[in-house]
Amino acid sequence: MERPERLSLQSADGAQLNLDALYQIAPSCFTEATDPKTGKIKRVVNFDVLRQLLGDDTVEDATEAYEFNWVGKQEARAEVLRPINKTLRPVKEDSVDWDNTQNLYIEGDNLEVLKLLQKSYLGKVKMIYIDPPYNTGNDFVYHDDSSRSLEEEDFAAGNIDELGNRYRKNTDANGRFHSEWCSMIYTRLMVARSLLSDDGVILISIDDCEQEHIKAICDEIYGSRNRISTFAWNCSTAGGIRPKHVSKTHEYIFAYAKDIDNVPMLWAPLSEGAQKMYNEKDEKGLFRSKEFVFKNSSTNENQKYWITCPDGTKVKPRQGYIYRFVPETFEEAKKSNLVLFKTTSNSSTLIDEDGQPAKWNIFIKKYFGDGLGCPSSLLPKDIISMYNKGTQDVQDLFDGNRVFENVKPVSLIHYFTRVFSSKEDACLDFFSGSGTTAHAIMQRNSEDQMNRKFILVQLPEETPEDSDAYIAGYKNICEIGKERIRRAGKKIKEEHPEAKDLDIGFRVFRVDESNFEDVERTPKEYNQDQLDLFLNNVKSDRDDLDLLFGCMLDWGVKLSLPMSSEEVDGKMIYTVNDGDLVACFAEKVTNSVVKAMADKQPLRVIFRDSCFEQDADKINIYETFKQLLDWSDENVKNNIRVI
Repeated sequence: MERPERLSLQSADGAQLNLDALYQIAPSCFTEATDPKTGKIKRVVNFDVLRQLLGDDTVEDATEAYEFNWVGKQEARAEVLRPINKTLRPVKEDSVDWDNTQNLYIEGDNLEVLKLLQKSYLGKVKMIYIDPPYNTGNDFVYHDDSSRSLEEEDFAAGNIDELGNRYRKNTDANGRFHSEWCSMIYTRLMVARSLLSDDGVILISIDDCEQEHIKAICDEIYGSRNRISTFAWNCSTAGGIRPKHVSKTHEYIFAYAKDIDNVPMLWAPLSEGAQKMYNEKDEKGLFRSKEFVFKNSSTNENQKYWITCPDGTKVKPRQGYIYRFVPETFEEAKKSNLVLFKTTSNSSTLIDEDGQPAKWNIFIKKYFGDGLGCPSSLLPKDIISMYNKGTQDVQDLFDGNRVFENVKPVSLIHYFTRVFSSKEDACLDFFSGSGTTAHAIMQRNSEDQMNRKFILVQLPEETPEDSDAYIAGYKNICEIGKERIRRAGKKIKEEHPEAKDLDIGFRVFRVDESNFEDVERTPKEYNQDQLDLFLNNVKSDRDDLDLLFGCMLDWGVKLSLPMSSEEVDGKMIYTVNDGDLVACFAEKVTNSVVKAMADKQPLRVIFRDSCFEQDADKINIYETFKQLLDWSDENVKNNIRVI
C-alpha cells in the first residue's frame, strides 16, 4: 500500500482554484502535460481550444480595450494567486464559550486570513460587509509588495511594524496614493469573492474619495450585471462649521452579488413613516387597508369578476381597473378574514350590475407583522437616529469612554442583516474595527431567534498612547473589538432573556507562521542532527490544538464546528463534529487508539507521521480502518493523512 499523503500545510493556490473552476465549465479545453518541477502528469489549459470555445469574444491585444488600470495592478493579480505558509493559532484564553460558539474572531493581516480561509469556507459565506480604509491620507493601508523579501528593508521603509504586520499610512504625499489603495482593496476583494456562496452578497462602505475606483474594481471582479445597488445613507447632519462649498451628509454602500440570478426577492423593514399607515386594529393586531382594485388596462376576465357585497349587491371593476387576486385567491383571503367591504360617498372604482358607480369599495388587510417592502437605494433616515451614532454605540458600552472613533452604527449593519441574511448564514467582516458587525448580528439574532454566525478579521493596529483607548488599557484595536463583543453580547442577553440559545461567544484565532519547521532544503544542507526534522518537524511551541486547527484549515473543515477529546492509552484523540475529522498527534499510537478512532465512524483521519515507528505499523493501522469501517484501498488513501 502507498504511503499516506501529507497535508499541503499552506493556503489554497489561487491559480489552481481558477483552473478547477474553469474545468467545471469547459473541461474540453484541458489536456495533460508533465510538470517540470515534479515530473508528474498534470492538467493544463490548451488555449487554442479555449479560444475556439469562446468564438469571437477574445482579444489578443487589449491596449485599446476598456479597462480600469493603475500602477501595480499586475502585481496585485499575482499576489492574489500566491499561496502562503502560515496558519491560524487558537487563543482560548481570549475566547468566549469556546466549546459551544460558532462565531470566529481572527487577528491578523486580512489578506493572509482570507487566503487561509479559502479551503474551509470556499462558497460558504452568505453576506460580507466591510468598511475599509477610506484613504483619507491618515488611514493605515495594508501593504502587499511581495517583491521585497528582506524584513529589514520593509521595516526601515515603514511597510511593516515591529510585529511583522504589513501596513503603513498612505499619505496623500505618496505619488501612488490612489494606486496603492486600489491594489490593497483589489487583492482582498478577489479572494473574498471565492468565499461567497452562489447566492451571496458583498456590501462595501465608502465615501467620495475612492467610490468611483471601488465601483470600477467591483465591476471587474464581480461583474457589472451583478451590481445590486449603490445605497446612500445619511452619515451626518448639516450642522457644525459651514463648509466652503457643499456639506457632505451622505456616504455610499456598494452591493454586489456573486451571481444576481441566485439572489431571491429582497425585503426590507418599513420606515417609521410607513409604519404609521398601520392605523387599524382587529384581534390579530395592527393593519392597514389596501385597495383591492388597481388601475390596469388588462382585459383579463379572471381579474374582472363579480363579487357579492354585504347587502347582496354585486360589483366588478370599471373600465381600466382590475382586481389584485384571481377568484380562488380572493375566496381564500375572504375565509381568512382578510377582506374588508367599506361604503363610500365618493366615486368608486367598482360598478354595480346596472353599470353605475358602486357604493362599495373593497380592501385587503395588510398586517403590521407582514410590514416589509422593497429596499430603497436611499436608506431610511430613521435607521440612524443621531449624528455619530456608531461612536455613541461604542461609548455607551465602555462606560462613557471614547475608545473608538468613526464607527458605523449598529442600526446600519442591522438593516442589511435583515435584508441579505437569515437562518444560519455565515457573515464575514474582514475590516472589523470595533466589532460593529458582530454586535449587529447578535442583536438581530436575539430578535428573530435565528443563528447567523459572524467571522471577524482585524489587524492588531496599535492605539495611540495619548488616546482614550490606550489610557483605558486597550493597546490595539483587536483588544477593543473583543471586549466590545463581550459587553454587547452580555447586554443583549440581559435585554432578551427569551433568546435562550443566543450565541454570544466567539473563538479567537491569530495568524502566525506555519506550525512546522522549514524542511524544504536539499540533503546536503542538513547535518545528521537536523535529519530528525523530516520525522518530527513540528515547532516546539505548538500544541495539539495548534495542529488540529491547522489540519482543519488545510483539509477544508470549518473552524467553528464543535469538537471533543478523550484519552485512550494515554493518547489524546480529537473529534470534530461527530466524526467529520478525527485526529491523534501522539507518538507510538496503539491498536486500542486506532480502534477507538475507527469507532467514531470518521470521514477523515489524521496522524503525525512520526507516530509510526515502522512502515509495518502504518500498514496495520490501514488494515484496521479497512476492516472496521469497510473501507477500500482508495478510501484509505483519500481519507487518511499525516503531518
